[in-house]
Amino acid sequence: MSPSSGTGRRALVTGVTGYIGSRLVPALLEQGWTVRVLTRDASKLDQRLWRERAEVVEGDATSRATLAEALADVDVAYYLLHSMDGAGNFVERDREMARAFGLAAYEAEVGRLVYLSGLHPDHGPLSDHLASRVEVGDLLMASGVPTAVLQAAIILGSGSASFEMLRHLTSRLPVMVAPKWLDNKIQPIAVRDVLHYLVGAADLPPEVNRTFDIGGPEVLTYREMITRFARLGGMLPRTVLTVPVLTPRLASQWVGFVTPVPTGVAKPLVESLLHEVVCGEHDVDDLVGPPPHGALGFDRAVTDAIAGDDANPRPEPGTVDPARVTAADPSWAGGGSGSSG
Repeated sequence: MSPSSGTGRRALVTGVTGYIGSRLVPALLEQGWTVRVLTRDASKLDQRLWRERAEVVEGDATSRATLAEALADVDVAYYLLHSMDGAGNFVERDREMARAFGLAAYEAEVGRLVYLSGLHPDHGPLSDHLASRVEVGDLLMASGVPTAVLQAAIILGSGSASFEMLRHLTSRLPVMVAPKWLDNKIQPIAVRDVLHYLVGAADLPPEVNRTFDIGGPEVLTYREMITRFARLGGMLPRTVLTVPVLTPRLASQWVGFVTPVPTGVAKPLVESLLHEVVCGEHDVDDLVGPPPHGALGFDRAVTDAIAGDDANPRPEPGTVDPARVTAADPSWAGGGSGSSG
């Protein structure tokens, strides 16, 4: 994709204080886009390096007036909003927010919506979290605005909640007793490659209104990811014992106890591990093109994240929601010794 691919066009990014949104803004600016961001609190953007280069709309994404202002004269809108906060009734809140956003985008004649959702099996019951993400994607695709729903599993990058959960479980527990579903298959993806697909999705033809699976080149189990993460971090080998019964609620409380990831965030992450999440197609590569030099494998993505050399060289101050856990965790400083737990 050429550096001028977005020249003269405007993109709206929501969820801009979250992990992906905070990295998507500079990626779009680099491609020549005019970027507008929607945030409830503009003061949280004061320390962003890109703050003066972006248009800022302050307000609530549930407000029709705010949405009309944010979506005016927008070519592509990135929907990166969800209620993974541990509060109740998140399914209904996400449903109503997606409906309102889709309607406002249609009324504003937005050219395209792009939504980052969760990779999931095609058949069988889903966790509440994944089922809600699927429903949000369906609502956006039914809005009348061409929509690309990119479906990803674990995103590998410093500051990603799923990555920080993996990082801290590995570094703090040389021996762990975990649920048997840690042997389910997962297709993780590097944050660098997620951003590639998000930016590229803006240029999809207007007739494209569908989901796309996105993933890295390897299919692994969570147990294998723990083992390889330990090796890459210079730790002693980790031992993972599985038990047949450990409910998502108990498992998320355990994760919240041994890692800085809050239980309210850990629960939907743990629930996602109940499913085998592997790409069923790679059609996006035909339409957008694969990442430059190919998708990053697990080892390279983790090495870059540990070194602070993934999408951003360490998160900028304030760029990662505290609930997502930043990479600036002092307990990781000595994580390579093998004695940190």
